[in-house]
Amino acid sequence: MSNVVFIGVGYMGYGMAKNLLKKHNVYIFAHKNRKPINKLIKIGAKELKTYSEIKNIKIDCLMMCVTNTPIAINVANKIKNYLNRNTLIIDLTTHDKNGTLKMNKIFLSKKISYNFCGVMGGPVQSEQGILGGIYGGKKNDFPKCKKYLNSFCKSVFNFGDVSKASSAKLLSNFLSLMTTTSVIEFFKSAKKLGINIKLLCDVARLGSGNSGALDRIANKAIKGNYKGYVFSVDNTYKDLNYINDLVSDLPNANKLSKLAKSFYKEASKKGFGKFLVSELIDKEKY
Repeated sequence: MSNVVFIGVGYMGYGMAKNLLKKHNVYIFAHKNRKPINKLIKIGAKELKTYSEIKNIKIDCLMMCVTNTPIAINVANKIKNYLNRNTLIIDLTTHDKNGTLKMNKIFLSKKISYNFCGVMGGPVQSEQGILGGIYGGKKNDFPKCKKYLNSFCKSVFNFGDVSKASSAKLLSNFLSLMTTTSVIEFFKSAKKLGINIKLLCDVARLGSGNSGALDRIANKAIKGNYKGYVFSVDNTYKDLNYINDLVSDLPNANKLSKLAKSFYKEASKKGFGKFLVSELIDKEKY
């Protein structure tokens, strides 16, 4: 069994690490949320307290799934000196438009192979092992990475270099977040106008308005549960900032992403940053 170090077992990382444990030895790091850590330890994961402990393990693969580019860069700079040249890096973090290039440079300085794989889907799909992977890296590393990525991805698509894959991930998020924002406003408008939302969703599902975002949100929201889309307001705002920067030279895409970004910026300012985006349906002040 290969030794995999996994950094970032949060919303998405928990399911990934859980599936990796079926075929690999998995080492995880302590953080403030003990719940996923304790659950993974119960099924066989080993906990590391400090990055320096990495040097005592013969690591085959190191995976990172952290909140943003600055955090990823900070972690990369801290761990690079503890890794050997044979370590396969797979970065699952959603980066800004230059993030993967910066990460690659850090690991290249130690002649360590850096690979990026953005994932599509949520925590449920992560735990079920049916995420979609958007890979970028060296051609020869792709089969090696799939050995680990197939643990939690239904399909992995090779987009070429790390920068192209990272941009593809942001564009994929652009489509999903714009659709999600439309669904949220669709629900809020129906509530305001007193329209039967169940009937309205049944109609929408018969036409081109049907989507994964509608399914995730509607099935629970119809019953008064607004936690169907497991992605926070603050994370959505962060991603839309990255997207807005990526499409800065595309006037219409820039305007659309900027408009959506303003919605979540306002929601965050009103104290809803830690809420799930679908919970905004039930926030009258937003």
